[in-house]
Amino acid sequence: MRTVASERIRDIAEVVLKEAAQKGLPAGSRLPTERELAEGLQLSRSTVRSAMALLEAEGAVSREVGRGTYLRRDPQSPSIELDLDLIQPYAILKDVGPADVIAARQLLEPAAMYSVVAQATEADFDEVDRCLNGCENAASYDEFEMWDLSFHRSLVLGSHNALLVRMYLLIEVARKGELWGSLKRRSDSSDRREHYCDQHRAIVTALRSRDARSAHDAMAAHLDAVEASLRMGARS
Repeated sequence: MRTVASERIRDIAEVVLKEAAQKGLPAGSRLPTERELAEGLQLSRSTVRSAMALLEAEGAVSREVGRGTYLRRDPQSPSIELDLDLIQPYAILKDVGPADVIAARQLLEPAAMYSVVAQATEADFDEVDRCLNGCENAASYDEFEMWDLSFHRSLVLGSHNALLVRMYLLIEVARKGELWGSLKRRSDSSDRREHYCDQHRAIVTALRSRDARSAHDAMAAHLDAVEASLRMGARS
């Protein structure tokens, strides 16, 4: 389950989208500033900023320096998380621990790279690059985690395999478990995040080269590094 704080951030993000929908704002519309949203919602600007960062990581908005924040999609369109309602994952995954999560990821994600190489379009790679840049520019652990979730999701979405995507969404929900997050946070450092970004870049380079074997191996190496970090967090 998400922490109370992150649940609150998601609630605020959904309110922002709901208000945009009520105003009939289409994709490409400019949203109110953080200051205006904070005043309207009677929240701190830092809280609003976190909500907007979540929407950006999930591809709902784009934040352009000096210009403002813009809707990337119709605010009434369903988000990818709505698919989770179809499989009721919270009940299914209540007994899943970090060891199960990393084992499932090691089975699914490297193998999925073959489908991504075969099916991904340039638009898919643009989204992957957007998430990769978000990871590389993240200023905190929480921000990096949001972008890291979006990065791995964007890769699987590039497979254009609906069943594979739904299987991965179960893993994504499990990644949001309290124990998984606690172990990752304990082993977090700027050096480790930088190392993960280097590994992300290697995965993307192989995918763009349509080198399925190298993409598979790069993803496997990355998940091995994640597993080692989790073990370190468990010992600390």
